[in-house]
Amino acid sequence: MFRKSAFLGILLASAAPAWAGDKPLYAAAPGWVKPAPPIDISKLADDAPIFLVMDHQQRLADGQVWHYVETATRMASEQILAQAGTVQMPWNPDHGDLIVHSAQILRGGETIDLLAGGKQLSVLRREQKLEQMQLDGMLTATMPVEGLRVGDVLRLRFSTTRKDPTLGGEVQGSLPLFAQPMQVRFGRARLVWPAAAKVNWRAYADWVKPGPVATAGGDRELEIALPIAKPPEMPRDAPARFQPMTWLDATSYADWGAVAKTMAPLYATKGLIAPGSALAKEVAAIASASTDPRARTAAALQLVQDKVRYLFNGMAQGNYVPQSPAETWSLRYGDCKAKTLILLAILHELGIEAEAVMVHSRMGDLVPTRLPMPGAFDHVIVRAQIGADSLWLDGTSSGDRMADLGNTPPFRHVLPLRTEGAALIALPLRARARPDVDAELDVDQTASIHLPAPFTLKVTMRGQVVQMVRGASAALGKAETEKMISRLVGEYVNTGTYTRRDLSFDDAAGTVVVTAAGVAYPGWERESERYKTGIDNAVAAIGFEPDRSRPAWRELPVATGDAMHTRIRTSYRLPAGGAGFTFEGDEKLPEKLAGRLVTRRATLAGNVVTVEDRTIVTGEEVAPAEIGAARRELAQAKTRLLRAVAPAAYPQRWQDVAAARKTGGLKKIQAVYDQAVAADPSESDGYFNRAWYHERVFDNAAAIRDLDKAITLSPTVTSYLRRASAHQAMGQLDKAIADADAAAELDPGSGDAIRTAITLRGEKGEYDKALEMVQLHIDAGGKEKPSYLAIQADLLAQSGQVDEALAVLDAAVVAHPGNAALLNERCWLKGTRKVALDTALRDCTRAIELMDSPAPALDSRAMVYFRLDRTDEALSDLNAALDAQPEMTASLFMRGVIRKARGEAGSESDIIAARMMDPQVDTRFGKWGIKP
Repeated sequence: MFRKSAFLGILLASAAPAWAGDKPLYAAAPGWVKPAPPIDISKLADDAPIFLVMDHQQRLADGQVWHYVETATRMASEQILAQAGTVQMPWNPDHGDLIVHSAQILRGGETIDLLAGGKQLSVLRREQKLEQMQLDGMLTATMPVEGLRVGDVLRLRFSTTRKDPTLGGEVQGSLPLFAQPMQVRFGRARLVWPAAAKVNWRAYADWVKPGPVATAGGDRELEIALPIAKPPEMPRDAPARFQPMTWLDATSYADWGAVAKTMAPLYATKGLIAPGSALAKEVAAIASASTDPRARTAAALQLVQDKVRYLFNGMAQGNYVPQSPAETWSLRYGDCKAKTLILLAILHELGIEAEAVMVHSRMGDLVPTRLPMPGAFDHVIVRAQIGADSLWLDGTSSGDRMADLGNTPPFRHVLPLRTEGAALIALPLRARARPDVDAELDVDQTASIHLPAPFTLKVTMRGQVVQMVRGASAALGKAETEKMISRLVGEYVNTGTYTRRDLSFDDAAGTVVVTAAGVAYPGWERESERYKTGIDNAVAAIGFEPDRSRPAWRELPVATGDAMHTRIRTSYRLPAGGAGFTFEGDEKLPEKLAGRLVTRRATLAGNVVTVEDRTIVTGEEVAPAEIGAARRELAQAKTRLLRAVAPAAYPQRWQDVAAARKTGGLKKIQAVYDQAVAADPSESDGYFNRAWYHERVFDNAAAIRDLDKAITLSPTVTSYLRRASAHQAMGQLDKAIADADAAAELDPGSGDAIRTAITLRGEKGEYDKALEMVQLHIDAGGKEKPSYLAIQADLLAQSGQVDEALAVLDAAVVAHPGNAALLNERCWLKGTRKVALDTALRDCTRAIELMDSPAPALDSRAMVYFRLDRTDEALSDLNAALDAQPEMTASLFMRGVIRKARGEAGSESDIIAARMMDPQVDTRFGKWGIKP
């Protein structure tokens, strides 16, 4: 790209006049400068602005731009002192001079001259943007300000000049118009030019009225007081051309045609490729490979993209003048100018019509609103014409191949560089030919929808991201690269266990391919008595919430972003041959949603469900009149997200596990975890994840063995608590307590660890110790106090002090009205201990009404109904609880108890399931006299 300083910086860049120097000059300010008003230090209050003066003045005359800057900064604090205590004045000696006028400290009634006695600023060369592949030749004049104190004012006055022979005597400039809420005592943007010169200016802050243009001393001048008023708010999704712009442009160019005429000679290609040269041989190879102009164009573009690396050169006349193709090919690097010129030269040699066009890489939507000037652009590309097709070719991009030639870059507007002049051209909006991201996910759920599922994933990416990933992977080590891959994989599959994570680059296709394999966590959830999982990869990801409520916003379109093409194909192999599985939601999509093109192909064949979603953004805007309909259509589509639905009679997890043990269906899942552990036995995550799998299949002993390894390698609160839970399930309370204590010691602020340590002691019968511990946390108060009061009540009830337990809960409910957890605890306590059953129902019903997920309170109310011998109502509540949470062991056990007492079918399966998930369930309910 041909860079310029930011609009809010000092200058637009241009080539250097012969007299430019690499050392600052020291001279008085020129006569055309209007000095800022003097500063009376004695009248500065503590709330005075930090910036007392910010004065930018610019004169455009005789092909030169002179930019004068004056600043005065109040050292209001040590922090400001540290930030402003070193003078820094950047400039580019290839483009012009830095002239230092004065540097002063104002202190009380004293003015301290920092340049007294011939002191000068030091000069540093700092290629600050080299990491961004930019060589700009900037120098910085610096001076530590000795003796600067809090309360002082640092006042600086300096100028920079530019004179660019490339522009043929034309001039261009920009001035910042900083806005409120920024505060400054005196701020100004002033533009000056000879009265006889034709200079156009434009302040894009149309909510501000500049002062009238005045004429004095043969000059015209324009002043704008700063800060200008705060820009009007605009919605972030409005196109860029509607966003406020806070700068002032000035130029001597009459129109875009004049700009095109000035720049066109820089891209003349005649004679630039010498016969017999190395570059000529490359051209000959392309020509001999094919006579098809599109194939030749694609080969030329690939040569420039792949064989010439990007490096911006802003030195000498490099801001606008490209280096020659011979130099570019010899160096094997170049910026957008160099890449465009070499590509043009190659195409012309191949007999393909082509021209250079200037664009703005980020603000192309604004270009038609700007004054005609080269500074309205920061990038240059090639337009090739093959038959009726215009092809827009960017040599600085990467990975473009013949299939991509019809793609349109996101620059919105271009200016063709022609010797006869040209007008702006709006770029057409097209769908990208190939997906920028193409993902294929295959998941094997044949063992069970409740269990981890082996998966393979392949993600192919194109475009600039290829070089970004290539650079990152080269700079990162193996571990960091795998983390980068894991973050990408996490966009498509929920997993923490991998057997493979790889990156590969396909230079022929211009792509990077990410592949991964491992096990995915199950994503099926119970809803309306059916297990369901989301398989939508298009609609849910579309965001469209434009706010056009304000009258000033109602005619604003909505921007949809730059062109993007995404394809995601997911495939799930289902258990039981796929029998009874169905779709729910939209198997087909409307052609367009919220300005995006969307397509879907969904099939369910045998035991394989496959969904392919494509989302294509062309850059098309949503017109104001269409916003309401687009919003409604997307909202409706989001209520019909595609899901796979299991049959109503699909088994519960414990049933799937039992069946898979018999058929060997667990072996392939276990094998993936074993492979992940074997890949790096010194890494704790493999053991931790395999322990989770063992927990899912109710193998607590195996889970403990893996957690032992994980804790040895890297102890965490979570691993200690999970092992405590496994020990508890196996009746090993001493070991469980030791783990809970270790977790609390590792993180004394972990409420989970503290509560586990207390409740385990209660389960063991260590009531005094447990009550002592819980009282400490009750006394500490805070938002967790209600949970500790509930634990205290449970401990008291376990120790036989039921009345005292109820008293604790009664007081807690009064202190925390509307706390559903406390109401549920009181209901449960009354039901399990068979006390105050008349009020227990009221507590449970109120808790059910208050809870978002009322399954625990339904379970508690079922206990009360059971005690009241109202078993029909008890079963109704238990069924409702289990529909919401099918693995509530207490509900399963109680339903089994009631069914068995009534001689109903299903009792044994309920009890077996409860015992499989909680081996201590008989002991726990036996304390309350409840047995199957």
